[in-house]
Amino acid sequence: MKRLFPILIIATILLTSCGQASSLWGTYATPTSESSDPTAVFPLIEPATVTSTFPPPTATSAPTQTATEPATSAPSNSATPNLEATVSPTASGPSILYYSLSGDTLPALAARFDVDPSEILSDATLPKTGLINPGTLLVIPDRITEQKTPDIQIIPDSEMVFSATAINFDIASYVNSAGGMLSTYREYLGSTGWTSGADEIKRAAYENSINPRLLLAILEYESRWVRGQPVDALHTDYPMGFQNVLYKGLFSQLVWAVNQLSIGYYGWRTGTLTELTFPDGTKLRIDPRLNAGTVAIQYLFAQVHSQSQWAQIVDPKNGFPAMYAQMFGDPWARGNTVTIFPPGLTQPALSLPFQPNVQWSFTGGPHGAWEHDGSLAALDFSPASDHPGCTPTPTWVTAAAPGLIVRSGNGVVVEDLDGDGYEQTGWDLLYLHIATQDRIPLGTWVKTNDHIGHASCEGGIATGTHLHFVRKYNGEWVAADGPMPFDLDGWIAHQGNQPYIGTLTRGDKTIIADPFGQAWSVIIRSPNDP
Repeated sequence: MKRLFPILIIATILLTSCGQASSLWGTYATPTSESSDPTAVFPLIEPATVTSTFPPPTATSAPTQTATEPATSAPSNSATPNLEATVSPTASGPSILYYSLSGDTLPALAARFDVDPSEILSDATLPKTGLINPGTLLVIPDRITEQKTPDIQIIPDSEMVFSATAINFDIASYVNSAGGMLSTYREYLGSTGWTSGADEIKRAAYENSINPRLLLAILEYESRWVRGQPVDALHTDYPMGFQNVLYKGLFSQLVWAVNQLSIGYYGWRTGTLTELTFPDGTKLRIDPRLNAGTVAIQYLFAQVHSQSQWAQIVDPKNGFPAMYAQMFGDPWARGNTVTIFPPGLTQPALSLPFQPNVQWSFTGGPHGAWEHDGSLAALDFSPASDHPGCTPTPTWVTAAAPGLIVRSGNGVVVEDLDGDGYEQTGWDLLYLHIATQDRIPLGTWVKTNDHIGHASCEGGIATGTHLHFVRKYNGEWVAADGPMPFDLDGWIAHQGNQPYIGTLTRGDKTIIADPFGQAWSVIIRSPNDP
């Protein structure tokens, strides 16, 4: 019985996973101002479930910019990743010549083109599971016979995620100069009280790492909130066009929208999303040559519009792409300056985010970075405790690498590993559910093993004291088990058959995620680790 006692103590830890993250609101620096002129009006595309026709609002200014159709191929390079598989550059039957985009992998491309990975051919040596260098020429069998979405890129990936292209974009200044309903709107939110419309956009952008320009453009296209007034009560209550009483009001609509964008973006990244399903149940295959940012927008609009309406929306000359360029200039001029995943990218050395010789449990395998949907980028760890639920702990969360703290507040700490002061560039680490007491302040430089704070339930829905730990690169959440899996002191993360299920392996040792912190989930950092 003595041998069972430690296991029973560990098992008393109640479920320590994250629920849907509730609107965290950390403290961070405000970017410098960037001006953009308010623009003219595009036809309002009403939701498929609405039968009346709404006239477009009156234009207040003439268009100042026009949309530009971008090039669809990325520059080539010759760097060779690890885990390589050599293929012969020969193929039989009809084929497509495809230049790989940033973020492409063989498994995802195979799913998009509906082929076996071994059928994707190139003169280059291709990684089996890692990132393919952007611009690599691939020969892929042309097997898709279904009707496909247009092969027209809408925005670059760097305009979908909150990347360096939006560092200098001043949300409040733009909203105020546009002068629409958003500039005077306020909403009472449980964690921040009365919150302005501009601050709600800012909050959704930072929390979900979604480009604020994109959120503003979608809001304007669907409801005219940014540069004018909603045309009716429907668009007042549901400004993103999703009619569901559980998502009434601007902030709930933003939560819905970022979830749809994330499903589209990260589903395309992993190859789990290959078709669009419209409200009437009809389907449309996604053209396999599209980039993830484009698919994210296509997916969102497909959730609330019929296929015929959707076709008008994605029209580059008269639809959403033209409005986006009109509001914010050519997205490709900005986006082409940022490659989300440059050639040869690898994860920097990271340690387990807690002190050596202190018992923790691995309580959550790969799961949502912020909301439930999107990239399965997060891991959960819980300190040992003989008290269930959300109880204070003296155990320290520690820095997994050297860096600069660029956000700290309301349960969130973000560490910028390149030290430039922006979480939109380079590698960043998100430590979530960090207690207010002893939490590291904004602007602190840390070394590996320096104290970040204590695990808690602060900053979101949590059923027990724990740490939610995530990586970002250039604004994109990096999947915990993907082309660059989480590597913490040599412990490699592996995804299970559903979120929160998974393992950490190092050599011949395996630790199994368990939300109750049972014996098989215990992990103790060795004093010999860095």
